[in-house]
Amino acid sequence: MSRVSPQRDVIRVTVGVEPTHLRDTLAGEEPLELRVGGRSLAVTMRTPGADFDLAAGFLVSEGVIAATRDLLAMRYCAGEDENGVNQFNVLDLTLASDVPPPTSDVARAFFTTSSCGICGKASIDAVRTRSRFDGPDDSLRVSSATLASLPDRLRSAQRVFSQTGGLHAAALFSATGELVVAREDVGRHNAVDKVVGWALRAGRLPLGDLVLLVSGRASFELVQKAVMAGIPMLCAVSAPSSLAVDLARETGITLVGFLRGDSMVVYAGDERVTSAVA
Repeated sequence: MSRVSPQRDVIRVTVGVEPTHLRDTLAGEEPLELRVGGRSLAVTMRTPGADFDLAAGFLVSEGVIAATRDLLAMRYCAGEDENGVNQFNVLDLTLASDVPPPTSDVARAFFTTSSCGICGKASIDAVRTRSRFDGPDDSLRVSSATLASLPDRLRSAQRVFSQTGGLHAAALFSATGELVVAREDVGRHNAVDKVVGWALRAGRLPLGDLVLLVSGRASFELVQKAVMAGIPMLCAVSAPSSLAVDLARETGITLVGFLRGDSMVVYAGDERVTSAVA
């Protein structure tokens, strides 16, 4: 049985129709414990798959690493179920010798930020201070027509969503709309970490020439992840939060929300969005 899209017995009920028993395909969700040098750092609920990308992206987002050479190795540890079968839910990471290991205080901060327990100007200043990159690339320009085409392109890449209807997605696109990489997960922040981790492992950080698209809303945390990866433009099919807009404006990120059909709302960095009007 697939851990990414497991099946369960369910009953479909329709008013006025006899209930039917069937097998339903669901979005998988399991815990993943991240350890650095054998020391527990964080536990996140995720959809199994692309775990190495998720772990690498998580460390980038939290300012621990910023280059491929900073992360020497990743390996699964024993994480057995009641039958003694390894569920691959514990991942140990080895940092380069010159990369300071996360302290216990930093580890506790990971749990805080992942639950959005942050607020205001202090949080924005902290993100700017922790980023390893100078700032978003000012040369990126993307047409509104290209942006409008991205949600459909992302949707066509969501293989597991097509089966379950229960996953978020994140993807990186070129300025001309070519799909570079897409990842799915039950958590939108995990999906973003997976694409950022892919980029780190491919030696492509910072991502100054690409657009990040997410399938849900744009939270402070997602803008933070874009800043930490050097991504100049974040687009979402739904609404941004007020703090997400504030952070985007403070850090120079272009933030686009309500990207649906042929319209969108640009909340920050409108100079990167070009329009051709007859």
